[in-house]
Amino acid sequence: MIRRHVVVRGLVQGVFFRDSVRRLAWSLGVRGWVRNTGDGAVEAVFEGEPEAVARLVEFCERGPRGARVDDVEVSGEPVEELSGFSIL
Repeated sequence: MIRRHVVVRGLVQGVFFRDSVRRLAWSLGVRGWVRNTGDGAVEAVFEGEPEAVARLVEFCERGPRGARVDDVEVSGEPVEELSGFSIL
């Protein structure tokens, strides 16, 4: 089990980015959360199997149709054993 903290910048709000991440996370069995930030970015935390978390990070690097991803910051964090996946 791993945990990644992700911040995505670009045209990422108002394009169903958070809901797309939530649906993919559920399908992959990844736990965590995703939210919009005040500066126009999307921030997320993913916890799960390394392959599943990697797929979510890869999705964040391109985003859903209509998004334009300019930058993605990914950092590792200690696993907190979250439950479920939420849009905050």
